[in-house]
Amino acid sequence: MTTNVLRSAFIALSQNKQLRAFAEHSSMGQKMSGRFIAGLQVSDALRVAETLNREGIPVSLDSLGENVSTPEEAQRAAQIYHQLLDAIQRRGLQANVSVKLTQMGMNISPSIARQITSDLVDHAAAADSFLRVDMEGSDWTQTTIEMTRNLHAMPNHRGRVGTVLQSYLYRCENDVHTLLADGIRIRLCKGAYKEPPNLAFPDKKDMDANYVKLMKILLTSGVYHGLATHDEAIIRATKRFVEEEGIDKRSFEFQMLYGVRRDLQSSLVKEGYGMRVYVPFGTEWYPYFMRRLAERPANVLFLAKNLLK
Repeated sequence: MTTNVLRSAFIALSQNKQLRAFAEHSSMGQKMSGRFIAGLQVSDALRVAETLNREGIPVSLDSLGENVSTPEEAQRAAQIYHQLLDAIQRRGLQANVSVKLTQMGMNISPSIARQITSDLVDHAAAADSFLRVDMEGSDWTQTTIEMTRNLHAMPNHRGRVGTVLQSYLYRCENDVHTLLADGIRIRLCKGAYKEPPNLAFPDKKDMDANYVKLMKILLTSGVYHGLATHDEAIIRATKRFVEEEGIDKRSFEFQMLYGVRRDLQSSLVKEGYGMRVYVPFGTEWYPYFMRRLAERPANVLFLAKNLLK
């Protein structure tokens, strides 16, 4: 089975409601997800954050969930983030938070999502932290960028809110320049959703080439960005560029997912690079988990070996 076929299959499974309901409520499903999910509760995420901080690795905490159906659900989701921000400040953690706009009610009402997310950015600023607006599928790209720019322009929000761009989208370079003009911090990733060839590069080599091109723009922008990748070829290309251009290793950070390439995370820290680990948690883990399997076939092999044990 080719990588593209495998990717498409897992992305399709990520949208299967029946399988999701079974997986999220079964002990086997929860055991399998433990590779990539810190746990089900806020306390689990904080425990993992403290452990990684002791290893010199900051984190971004993500309470999993998306596409809420009522304003009350959006408020409940936001309350978890307020808990996290209080704990970050109280415990002196090197941590920030990542939120999805559809989890904050964007699919119900943009005004609800704007108010809820603005309150969270206020809290992040008060906690001397930062809020990352996660990117979702391409239907939400423009909305997410506009919301982030609006939030960033509000009093006391400058430098406290950023977003994510996906290098597989053709529009990504234009979006980079738009956000840089406002001084907004960007997390650059490849992209984890299935997008049509009229919107996204269908071939990995083109996606990777675009990532490297955009990485060079970001690292010479004077703004602190995150390069979210586990791809060793891209990491090597970044290291070469940093050395050639005399760029400070701490003027940006690599970002990786909890449970993926821990060896690489540790080696980058030892080499003096900034390194942040994205730590997801919560009961609504299934779509995230399936997208992680879609991204790297090696993750599927890892899980299969462990299940056989």
